[in-house]
Amino acid sequence: MGKGGALSDGVVKKIILSYTYVAIWIFLSFTVIVYNKYILDRKLYNWPFPISLTMIHMAFCSSLAVIAVRVFKLVEPAALSRRVYLTSVVPIGALYSLSLWLSNSAYIYLSVSFIQMLKALMPVAVYSIGILFKKDSYKNNTMLNMFAISIGVAIAAYGEAKYDSWGVFLQLGAVAFEATRLVMIQILLTSKGINLNPITSLYYVAPSCFVFLSIPWIFVEYPILKQKSGFHFDFVIFGTNSLCAFALNLAVFLLVGKTSALTMNVAGVVKDWLLIAFSWSVIKDTVTPVNLIGYGLAFLGVAYYNHLKLQALKAKEAQKKAQSADEEAGKLLEEREGEGNGRKGDSQA
Repeated sequence: MGKGGALSDGVVKKIILSYTYVAIWIFLSFTVIVYNKYILDRKLYNWPFPISLTMIHMAFCSSLAVIAVRVFKLVEPAALSRRVYLTSVVPIGALYSLSLWLSNSAYIYLSVSFIQMLKALMPVAVYSIGILFKKDSYKNNTMLNMFAISIGVAIAAYGEAKYDSWGVFLQLGAVAFEATRLVMIQILLTSKGINLNPITSLYYVAPSCFVFLSIPWIFVEYPILKQKSGFHFDFVIFGTNSLCAFALNLAVFLLVGKTSALTMNVAGVVKDWLLIAFSWSVIKDTVTPVNLIGYGLAFLGVAYYNHLKLQALKAKEAQKKAQSADEEAGKLLEEREGEGNGRKGDSQA
């Protein structure tokens, strides 16, 4: 097979791998969401303790991360000083713990499908908080797009058959804290040249999450669990659930590392539609036509937002290539001028 054929094989292989990474991430994300809903829902497994569940996840992920870093040395720990850890990692851990706590709590009150619709507000929250912290610039067309997404989610909420104000408040709070966490990662870590993969992220962040969650747990859930003398820890349920949560973190690293964060955003939209379909057909959650119209509008807004990000990414890459070409041309010109001056000096001698 010729050179062109080999190139074609390489492109095909890359495409197949990219779709494989996407499929793995969608499957694990799908599994974790449905599994958490099963455990927390009072009509299913009936264990409505979101702080405890999140703490189990953090303890499990921390343990595996420590084993991976310290025992098997699969990855090198980041060079973080005590000051950087306390001022950068700990605040991110606090935001992450609040985001997980509230998002898991929402599963007690809301359907899986409606939660996915509310999550469409994530770009709105990230963009708004980015402007607030001066990491993003205000643009009229982008803000109009954010407004369209918000209107779509509002319509979906209006058409929700089992609307619960407290559940909506919890999910919106989770979106706000998660968006703040993403912006803080840019400000506190990325700007300092610190990049953590999922294993090192869990190694540093998960223990602080566990500590932060233990504070409300002592006052909110521990007294109730203490009264439930008949409760026994189900190692199969909570072990497999925690393993799925850990695997999801690795899948995020695999997907973003081998493709891009934008690919994950686009795949997330596909995952949301699949979850809505699953929630309606298997879990038998009520999905109304107004729900679908509202989320459809929000979906178009998110799709347009991802399109703009893709265009901006392409423009940035083109600019980098142009700068690199200019630098190479400048170096070549300098070399030729140097050679010309050398020849001129030889002739004068």
